[in-house]
Amino acid sequence: MTEYEAGVSNRLKTARGHLGGVIQMVDDGAYCPDVMKQLSAVQGLLEGTSRMVLRRHLQTCVARAMREGRTEAIVDELMETLKFDKSVLRPPAPQEAIT
Repeated sequence: MTEYEAGVSNRLKTARGHLGGVIQMVDDGAYCPDVMKQLSAVQGLLEGTSRMVLRRHLQTCVARAMREGRTEAIVDELMETLKFDKSVLRPPAPQEAIT
């Protein structure tokens, strides 16, 4: 497993664990604003992970496609993909560094 794959996997596992905690909060009848705060944390993890995956895609697949002259096709693919994840286009939160 590469460092990138381990990083993405760890972030997703963290989000999964956190989401399990949120589900437990709901089952226990937790205060709604507390649930919302925890949901926001899970969303932040997922959005950050999505940006990591996008960056990797740009650095590898997109760069290769452009070198091979498949610019139009890869741009179309990216546009199609990004329409499903608007959060990727938002700037990262100040504390969130993308590497």
